[in-house]
Amino acid sequence: MTQGTQAQNTPAPIYGSAVTKVEPFGVDHIPDNERHGKPSSQFFVWFAAGLNFPIILLGFSAAWFGMSFTAAVTAIVIGAALGSLLMAVMSRMGVRLGVPQQIQARGPLGFFGNFLPVAYINVFAGIGWAAVTVILGGKAFAELTHLPYWICALALTAVELVVSIYGYNMINYLQRVLTYVLTPLFLLITVVAIARGGSLFHANPHADGYIGSTGGWVTFGGWFLSFLVAWAPFASDYSRYLPDTPEVVTRTAWYTGLGNFVTICWLGIVGVVVGGSATSSDSITALHELAGPFAVPALLAVGLSALAQNFLNVYGGAISVQTLRIPVTRSQAVTGICLLAYAISLWGESGTEAKFKVFLNLTAYFIAPFAAVLLLDFYLGGRSDPSRIAELYDRRRVLDWGFVAWAGGVAASVPFWQSSFYTGPFSKAYPGAGDLSMFVAAGVGVILYLLTYRLKPLWVRDSSAETPDPAADKAAAVTS
Repeated sequence: MTQGTQAQNTPAPIYGSAVTKVEPFGVDHIPDNERHGKPSSQFFVWFAAGLNFPIILLGFSAAWFGMSFTAAVTAIVIGAALGSLLMAVMSRMGVRLGVPQQIQARGPLGFFGNFLPVAYINVFAGIGWAAVTVILGGKAFAELTHLPYWICALALTAVELVVSIYGYNMINYLQRVLTYVLTPLFLLITVVAIARGGSLFHANPHADGYIGSTGGWVTFGGWFLSFLVAWAPFASDYSRYLPDTPEVVTRTAWYTGLGNFVTICWLGIVGVVVGGSATSSDSITALHELAGPFAVPALLAVGLSALAQNFLNVYGGAISVQTLRIPVTRSQAVTGICLLAYAISLWGESGTEAKFKVFLNLTAYFIAPFAAVLLLDFYLGGRSDPSRIAELYDRRRVLDWGFVAWAGGVAASVPFWQSSFYTGPFSKAYPGAGDLSMFVAAGVGVILYLLTYRLKPLWVRDSSAETPDPAADKAAAVTS
């Protein structure tokens, strides 16, 4: 077949690169004729998502832990580097396979074995993150406009709802726009905050939160790693439309990693520098203190950054709902997530920073072994082969050993948990070790996967009793 004949036989895209067209795909495999875009789009998606004030707030804790400035910076850089590497690899998986990360997890966990981790990691936590972000953005806009908080939070939620319904192309477009808008605003926050209260400091063993130099370093750096680990189940969602070529795969990984690494390091180190001068743990009050006469553009930055984060939270959460085979469209799932997040934001308006850290910890404990199993299955289990995509839509593959590896990793981490929600017995007995939960969860998940991935699947249903799944047939057709 000649190149011209092949081009004539390729169907025209029904979505393509149209920004103002509602995305017609949910958890479907993206066929070749719909692949479009540039790898650089991933830089803007993740750079904009990382521009948020809570990262600065995390940096405040360095002084509370009694860390030195040098120790705090190295913890941030290493945590951000590890998290960015994870995001880079998982983003390139989306280019290769053309399916969301949550669907990829059906490979090692099984079609229904994937339900429990996705239900918690992506749906429950996604709604929780969306609510926390609405609270921060709503409070910023309320302070800026003097309107009631509930109105500002409702307006933010409405924008997120509309954009997430339009989907992939509009989100990519607006993340690029928000990058250009938010970058100078956060640069202003950086310069003003450092000029008004920046300082370097030495280790302080008498600090209120001092748990030893090693424990503080591990826990503090782990928070910045956790922030990126929390994004990992969504990484492929925003790269799955890119053309599957070796050059695009490689460049996508670099752009994704760079976009995440720059923002986390930048804002985290700013938080460390100004942390000693902040006297309030409330985000908006602390922002007023740091920005002073420049509080208006600073509040605007926080409000707009809520959109950059929640476009991803809501859209990824909707894909997760469809992964659970709940009989709703993506638009209906987006609407439900936005309504729940808004209701929770009205209930949880106070104590936002404490809730933020609880979600940060708990999501990392559950996601770390999930991400480890996905990575191993892609590189060792042969899941990188596009000809196996149809397996991800095969309901006969009920349960596989990857579920055991994930669940075992989570269970093994429980004694090490450090959270206001729950502190495990190991952490109580050895607080100076720091929060090792995420590392234990991932490590045990890796060991269990390596011990079981060559075994026969745990549960495969009889094909004669199974009703064909149109999605599986569709996936088989586009990959054959």
